[in-house]
Amino acid sequence: MDLKTLYRSVIMDHYKNPKNKGLINDDSYLTVHLNNPTCGDDLIVQLLIKDSKIIDLKQQGKGCSICCASASVASELLKNKDIFEAKELIQTFYDMLTGEEIKDKSVLEDALAFEGVGQFPARIKCATLAWKAYEKGLNPLEGEQNNE
Repeated sequence: MDLKTLYRSVIMDHYKNPKNKGLINDDSYLTVHLNNPTCGDDLIVQLLIKDSKIIDLKQQGKGCSICCASASVASELLKNKDIFEAKELIQTFYDMLTGEEIKDKSVLEDALAFEGVGQFPARIKCATLAWKAYEKGLNPLEGEQNNE
């Protein structure tokens, strides 16, 4: 199996079997809503943060396979990280998509599957929507019901 096929299978697995899907009716979760009108992606994410650590993440929305799979991957990768680590991972993901130099790609784990998306500028918004939503949630002043 070549790398391209492996990455495609990772994306399809997260699309068909999303992790942390479904929202929680709990005021202790911060909720962020973003959409990508270009592609029709619409996503709500929730973060539970205690003592500067992401305890739980939820995501739910509708959209293309890249958006939905990326939301699933982000929710797994960012869970149990402190806020600083999470922000660094988010920036590393953005850097990967824009072709920036990355010291250690292995920290991205399944998110590496989206590396090829950087070749298609219109799809970068699809891949980054969830990451932008989680990033906004890490800044409480920007959290509640934001739209892109």
